[in-house]
Amino acid sequence: MNIDLIMSDKIKKDASVVILAGGRGKRLGGDVPKQYQLLNGIAMISYSIRTFIDHPRIESIQVVIHPEDYNLYKKATIDFDLVEPVFGGKERQDSSRIGLSKVYNDNKKYVLIHDAARPFITREILDQIFEKLDLGNDCVIPGIRVKDTLKRSGDQKVLETIDRSNLWYIQTPQGFDLKKIYDIHNLDDDNLYNDDASMAEKHGMEVVLIESSEMNFKITTQEDINIAKKMLVGEQRVPRIGTGIDAHRFTKGSGIILCGIKIPFHSSLLGHSDADVAIHAITDSILGAIGSGDIGELFPPDDPKWENSDSEVFLKDSVKRVGVLGGIISNIDLTIICEEPKINPFRDEMRRNLARILKVELNQVNIKATTTEQLGFTGRREGIAAHAISCILL
Repeated sequence: MNIDLIMSDKIKKDASVVILAGGRGKRLGGDVPKQYQLLNGIAMISYSIRTFIDHPRIESIQVVIHPEDYNLYKKATIDFDLVEPVFGGKERQDSSRIGLSKVYNDNKKYVLIHDAARPFITREILDQIFEKLDLGNDCVIPGIRVKDTLKRSGDQKVLETIDRSNLWYIQTPQGFDLKKIYDIHNLDDDNLYNDDASMAEKHGMEVVLIESSEMNFKITTQEDINIAKKMLVGEQRVPRIGTGIDAHRFTKGSGIILCGIKIPFHSSLLGHSDADVAIHAITDSILGAIGSGDIGELFPPDDPKWENSDSEVFLKDSVKRVGVLGGIISNIDLTIICEEPKINPFRDEMRRNLARILKVELNQVNIKATTTEQLGFTGRREGIAAHAISCILL
């Protein structure tokens, strides 16, 4: 088990995040602003949100959006438990100030300000930023050293070659002492700045650089979109398929639990835990894909510890195991087999709950319901069976 997973609960949450997502993305084109365009089925903004949520030092995330994008934003972030977004201002720094004013009362020590069009931030970049902030630096920014030769031109003619030895490409997230950057943003300053670090530098704050990754690039053009999609597919990643099958008989009761959702019914399902046959099948399919045994081995049905347990615990454990291996859950396909109760009225709620637990988008979870035409134990209405298939990219 990754030591970070064990220790994360003991780490103090001392940072907030402001994500700037109000841009129009005119250079990219299209009917949808780039931060909401899909990268392999997932909205671009979702990738960085998930990375921030998973970091143990981050307490809150405030997204700043354009007023016209509210419905796009809600759809893109349906699987995240976030505070309501706020509407940005005319200029980038106006949006930063608005976002900072919302997180200021969180009374956190640090704030990270990030562009929504940079989906590929990593835990390592965030750790480096926090390390420098903990040393007493008030502003820490990620960057990449310029490697290519630089030329200054005029009328498409080279005027001079520029010394690149101390030049950097600057990225986000940019980390700050929250109170100090908040005070700077509330100064009477009519100048326009490219980023928050430039404003901080102008007002006397020392800015410290960390070496970042070229993968943390800002998506601006259609070519960038194509590169991002190829990165996500990744030639180095291999799809691993796992299957899971589970069945539980009916017993006396007043409802069953499927995918973590309580469904009213004249019976319950018999099991050591909550008998969530659907989640048990999905858990086994994920464990099968990554070669980690099965649910009965990890959570023995004769162990009193798991008696009446919420099966969400089992599924979250399998998700953590995927994360430890550096894997990505590509999609889950679940089939529930029963004559009754009717599944369709609860299907959307079940999908949303699974997507939340799995930390994936809604379109990565599919649920089907079928019968066996009154054949077998499900046909005789003696219980419910479930069959799940998971695809994990490793």
